[in-house]
Amino acid sequence: MSRISLLAVIASTLTAAAAASGCGADSHASTASIVDKAKNDKKLVIGVKADQPGLGLRTPDGKFTGFDIEVAKYVAKQLGVEEKDITFKETVSANREAFIEQGQVDMVVATYSITDARKQKVSFAGPYFVAGQDLLVRADDTELTGPEALNGKKLCSVAGSTPAQKVKAEYAKEVQLQEERTYSACVDRVLGGQLDAITTDNVILAGYAAQHAGKLKVVGKPFSTEKYGIGLKKDDAAGRKAINDALEKMFSDGSWTKALQDSVGASGFALPQAPQLERY
Repeated sequence: MSRISLLAVIASTLTAAAAASGCGADSHASTASIVDKAKNDKKLVIGVKADQPGLGLRTPDGKFTGFDIEVAKYVAKQLGVEEKDITFKETVSANREAFIEQGQVDMVVATYSITDARKQKVSFAGPYFVAGQDLLVRADDTELTGPEALNGKKLCSVAGSTPAQKVKAEYAKEVQLQEERTYSACVDRVLGGQLDAITTDNVILAGYAAQHAGKLKVVGKPFSTEKYGIGLKKDDAAGRKAINDALEKMFSDGSWTKALQDSVGASGFALPQAPQLERY
């Protein structure tokens, strides 16, 4: 057999083996950077919260609104994907890593705190916002000025979350903890006078305060630091860089401040400066 025909046989054998093992173009596409996917498909699936007013909220007509949504749309546009070509997929805190790892979403923008443990599973761009744990109380409440004032009071948080435990452990041993399934249920009970306060990240609380302007307020004394990042596939360094570049542009051109003002400004929440990106 001539050398040329031998090479042809080897080439065709390798091609067949690649096809059989699923190592063709489709498999490659699943490991490609979000940058390539955006450029080639002109479409993205983005994981967001659906139950947080001011951040990620699904409205009755099926649209999504809030600060996280505006950040997601801006970043997608910088990657070459128009708003109409974004599919927003509801994620909850417990499934964000799994959705990214399984390829169910291309990125997650959902009050997603950057932690070392999460970095073992996914990559992060950002932070695009630095939040802090705070309290939401009735607007006319003058007693609850911080977590240490909660002794003997009834504090609400969602089942399985750690903020309320932190208050009890570090600030107010005599606080009465009440768990609800959702923050909305906590809000209803504070508005109704059965409970005194809710605790979680200040910007999440500000969304509820904006929704009930004049009836609820954020105390404004944060006692932790939560850096919200955009989650994407673990080894997508090109994607991380492109998203960080997009965020930097959003910070500098005024779009970030406008998105925050439009989303939670009505709460009276003091708008912070844009954070420092942590590129790695």
